[in-house]
Amino acid sequence: MGPIERVQCVLEGRQPDRPPISFWHHFSPEEVYGPAAVAAHMRHLETFDLDFLKVMNDNPYPRGGPIESAAGLASLPVLRGDETEFARQLDLLADLRRELRGRVLMLTTIFNAWRTLRLLMWPSKPDSSPPGKDAEDGPSQKIKEYFSRHPDAVRHALNAIGASLANFAKRCLATGADGIFLSVREAWVDPSDDSPRLYHQLVRPTDLRILDAASAGRFNMLHVCSKATDLRLFAEYPVHTLNWADRSAGPSIAEASRWCRLALCCGVDHLSTLPEGEPKACAAEVFDALRQAGSRPMLIAPGCTYDPERVPRQNLEAICHAVRSRAKR
Repeated sequence: MGPIERVQCVLEGRQPDRPPISFWHHFSPEEVYGPAAVAAHMRHLETFDLDFLKVMNDNPYPRGGPIESAAGLASLPVLRGDETEFARQLDLLADLRRELRGRVLMLTTIFNAWRTLRLLMWPSKPDSSPPGKDAEDGPSQKIKEYFSRHPDAVRHALNAIGASLANFAKRCLATGADGIFLSVREAWVDPSDDSPRLYHQLVRPTDLRILDAASAGRFNMLHVCSKATDLRLFAEYPVHTLNWADRSAGPSIAEASRWCRLALCCGVDHLSTLPEGEPKACAAEVFDALRQAGSRPMLIAPGCTYDPERVPRQNLEAICHAVRSRAKR
């Protein structure tokens, strides 16, 4: 099978010749847009002969400056989705589509409204690292403090950002993306089981608005970053595939398989095994993931981005070799 047919089989609930595989990381600041970004993505895809390409998006949300007041939140406008920073990502997608020539499916990253608002209110905060101490996340605490005093202003800001990202999502598909990779992170908002569940009151509607705008995509993936209070709530989202850190955050593939209707994309620990384990440990996680899935087809991938400075190439190659060893003969 070719990569597109292989992925499509899994999305339709059929077993392909072998599981599709992909993995991703943030590229250097010099490779965020333009020819350098195109080259970085193509080099990554071709080096490991991946089955689909997740296009990174480290272009910032268009803004005039940090938001420092409730008035700033309340006046945040809805954007067209083709402003300068958005346009850089759209140009990247168009260039990659020409380079790919229909060889693999391409989905582009969109970070949701809460993550975007965090950076608008706290722009100097690093935000691309693997999951950390979510309960102590300063930017999210700042948003919640504003919400306690100015709830309408925060709601307006999230809704304006969600509408802007929806406009952007439509343009991504029109430019050539086969779908979007919507990144959400409930633990920033509701870090514990006894929290007020603000996420599904405030943020879920904006997530769904973005996904509705991308509904024409044939390969939309939801990435749940860090630990979800209840992953089943995200499994109800209108996407094709669910990606989460089954190893470090849970639930396991075996458990999720019992109630998740979406195609599963996970299996490899990006926090410990990839950077610290031996190649045989990485291969073992692939085999264990497929064992847990049983007769259910799935896509093999890490639970989140990995740090390319820490992950040995041999570990990535071991994952690829393990998957390809399962090819039907």
